[in-house]
Amino acid sequence: QVQLVESGGGLVQAGGSLRLSCAASGRTFSSYTVGWFRQAPGKEREFVTAISRSGTITKYADSVKGRFTISRDNVKNTVFLQMNSLKPEDTAVYYCAAVYSAYVPTTPYEYNYWGQGTQVTVSS
Repeated sequence: QVQLVESGGGLVQAGGSLRLSCAASGRTFSSYTVGWFRQAPGKEREFVTAISRSGTITKYADSVKGRFTISRDNVKNTVFLQMNSLKPEDTAVYYCAAVYSAYVPTTPYEYNYWGQGTQVTVSS
């Protein structure tokens, strides 16, 4: 089992940057694929990005490609989401999620551990 805690959200102007962190408990963190999802008010939770257990495979939603970068440090049990060139439409609660898998899923239903979320607000 793994517990996830997100941090790093906040208010930023359009064009700015934020770095989110997802800190995980558990000694087998390196066996989990980790994803970031986001949910805006009135909308469904959507995939943002995910990273494989070793960090060699990453996937991104088209809407964030070239602007967001996911990375992980398995020694520190932490996954990072660097968000650059932020847009107002990136405003949402961002969640990190984990699944004990060698695959890199992109739907929220395939992840079974979730953090509490962190709010990201981008002003125009």
